[in-house]
Amino acid sequence: MAACRTPGRKSQRVISRDHRVASPSYGRVHSFVYKRGKGCWLWDMDGRKYLDFAAGIAVMNVGHSNPEVVSAVKKQLSLGLHAGFPDFYAETSVRFIEKLFSLLPGFGKAFLTNSGTESVEAALKLAKWSSGKKWLIAFDHCFHGRTMGSLSMTNSKPVQQKGFGPFLPVKHAEFPYPYRSKLDDESLTERCIQSVVKRVKEVKGDVAAVFVEPIQGEGGYVVPPAGFHKELRKLCTEEGILLCGDEIQAGCFRTGTFLALQGFGVKPDLVCLAKAIGGGLPIGAMVAKKSIMRWPEGSHSNTFGGNLLACAAGTAALDFMKKKRLGENVKNVGKHILTRLEELKERYEIIGDVRGRGLMIGIEIVKDKKSKRFGIEERKKIICSAEKAGLLMLPAGKSVVRMCPPLVLTKEQADKGLEIFEKAVKSV
Repeated sequence: MAACRTPGRKSQRVISRDHRVASPSYGRVHSFVYKRGKGCWLWDMDGRKYLDFAAGIAVMNVGHSNPEVVSAVKKQLSLGLHAGFPDFYAETSVRFIEKLFSLLPGFGKAFLTNSGTESVEAALKLAKWSSGKKWLIAFDHCFHGRTMGSLSMTNSKPVQQKGFGPFLPVKHAEFPYPYRSKLDDESLTERCIQSVVKRVKEVKGDVAAVFVEPIQGEGGYVVPPAGFHKELRKLCTEEGILLCGDEIQAGCFRTGTFLALQGFGVKPDLVCLAKAIGGGLPIGAMVAKKSIMRWPEGSHSNTFGGNLLACAAGTAALDFMKKKRLGENVKNVGKHILTRLEELKERYEIIGDVRGRGLMIGIEIVKDKKSKRFGIEERKKIICSAEKAGLLMLPAGKSVVRMCPPLVLTKEQADKGLEIFEKAVKSV
């Protein structure tokens, strides 16, 4: 997507400098140039204020410049930035893992990373080592990262894989997409589970793990039927296949529970986390049951995993989420937004579907409700119009507008954003 509006003079200078030196592979949606942020608000280089419904790609769950995170970072700055946790012990890093496990009972071991894709790489390596099996199963339109192992599973857009092979041995199964299926939820779930069964049979059961997003992110904020994940868990248990939950975007109370899979009544064997667990600093984690994470010394490591500054920020962010009961706010404000969006869907022909859990909400834009043709240009116009009016949102899938604001969002701020969104829809 091209930039939406003519930026101010200071912003334009930064954009010009960026175009001279930054990789052209970045897919910039907006002409917004970040200057500062506070809570759910952002300001650009020219002083213009925006309501943030993107949260730095679902990262800033605790809000921008969260005082408790900032305080923890300042304190750690005076003590040191890096200890080399993979080679030396560090209480700050251990404390972060302990805080993480206070929100994740039943998982005994963690490997710390610097990003979501690195968490996925660690998980697929552990799954292969633990099981001794070769193949991985992922789902159509999934997104698990862009490094070679994770990219072997990612297929939400053709451009993400084109020219980068060969890839790891991966089979893709059908992920349930209720809005674009003629089947009822039970029948759709059964068809998709049978798709997984078929992939397992194709490789004679030689499957190390199934990787699944609880709610597909880049693929279009697609929410599966309520029983899908339970059936997938059951199948994996029966077949002796590890189930890995990619909670990188959906986790950290984004859907109301700490893990989105908890909301579906499912416990995976491995979990990949990143984004929001650092409060804005780059950190990730791959967690697993003790019985699975038994790999030997030297089998997997990194340099910056467990970085002191990131762990200090992450501990403060997780503590804030728990102390402020962000999951409850997510459920309340998310329900409020979904109710309002359902009302808008009844009024506007181009709003084909409204879906989500908590504050992970997708609005599928279509040409018209009858044909359900993807409203790609209409989606672009809505996002651009909203930016001009002071609301930042991101696209997902072919024609979905995603709303993933900071989890500290109030109902008043939600109403402000929805007012701008409705005007943007009207303008199309």
